[in-house]
Amino acid sequence: MKRRLPLRRGRWLLIPLSLCVCFMAYSSIFEPAPAVPAERVSKSLFHDGRFHNAEGSSKLGFVGGVKALYRSFTEKSPLSRPELPVPALPLTRADLLAAPDLSLWRLGHSTVLLKLAGKFWLTDPVFAERASPLGFIGPKRFQAPPITVAELPEIEAVILSHDHYDHLDHDTVLALAAKTGHFLAPLGVGDRLIAWGVPADKVQQFDWWQETRIGELRLVATPAQHFSGRSPFDGDRTLWASWVLIAPQVRVFFSGDSGYFSGFRAIGEKFGPFDVTLVENGAYNEAWAAIHMHPEETVQAHIDLQGRHLVPIHNGSFDLALHAWTDPLDQVSAIAAQRQVALATPRFGERLDITRPAPGIAWWRAAPEPGTPRTTGAAAIEAAPASPL
Repeated sequence: MKRRLPLRRGRWLLIPLSLCVCFMAYSSIFEPAPAVPAERVSKSLFHDGRFHNAEGSSKLGFVGGVKALYRSFTEKSPLSRPELPVPALPLTRADLLAAPDLSLWRLGHSTVLLKLAGKFWLTDPVFAERASPLGFIGPKRFQAPPITVAELPEIEAVILSHDHYDHLDHDTVLALAAKTGHFLAPLGVGDRLIAWGVPADKVQQFDWWQETRIGELRLVATPAQHFSGRSPFDGDRTLWASWVLIAPQVRVFFSGDSGYFSGFRAIGEKFGPFDVTLVENGAYNEAWAAIHMHPEETVQAHIDLQGRHLVPIHNGSFDLALHAWTDPLDQVSAIAAQRQVALATPRFGERLDITRPAPGIAWWRAAPEPGTPRTTGAAAIEAAPASPL
């Protein structure tokens, strides 16, 4: 006789299963996979209708995905989210327009606004409350963005690394379309934008090592080691990439998402040194080490890229892994200090001078753990301990 689960426990297990079914149904119907013709691909690894990494496995696979889902319910750190919103500085359009050239602002997760050559450039814009296809479920952001899409000035170009929900948000893209001159995307990702209603003449798509020039800025799509897809059925149908931005006075690298691989050294040799590297630092685990970097690899990637100042991104906004939310920045700060790497950790909404980045404060330590008496608002920011660099 088969042993049955207790009714209460069985119901509990039905909740994530039902949500997964809803996710698959929604994303498969409303997010059909683009079909990238083989003749458009020349530099990346593309066969059998899918893109592949040059090194390492592209994703967990079905069994790995099931295990990751199970661990997210059974092994997640109780400190994976802050108790209250993390410190952020509000921004206005007037602030941005008055700011000097060669500035950048972290707006959340991997969303970075840059002011280069007198124009504004925006990476992986996600202004939604959740990194999910469903507005009522999925990773919820730790704080509202420091500025709304409506308040942003005209954007010269939106620069996209890949199509995962924490990097590409449907509603954000459509809200930006009217005020954005160009959308630069890896192969296939641009097809998604056009299907959503972004004018085709605003969208440019790139294979690895392809580039364009917009005004005084040169932009190059460079390799990354990751994967793509917005449903269980469209995996790796679109390309993923990192980006090199070359202005007359500075060079900036944006990693998007990537595991550690030899491509960082190749990019550094070809385009370095970089004044600032914006490198992934967060949502890591040994089970998916091929596609997301641990903090020591974040620092090594920066060194390989011949970077001068490291700005860790992909942290402080969404709960996407099993570790404590403060762990990525705590670890990368300690490792950068050990390896004498210049680290900059601006608060969300804080302007950073690309030519002389200030180290910043350890703002993530201004949010005490659950149960700890805490100061809020501006006083919390002032109370944060100094960064080790």
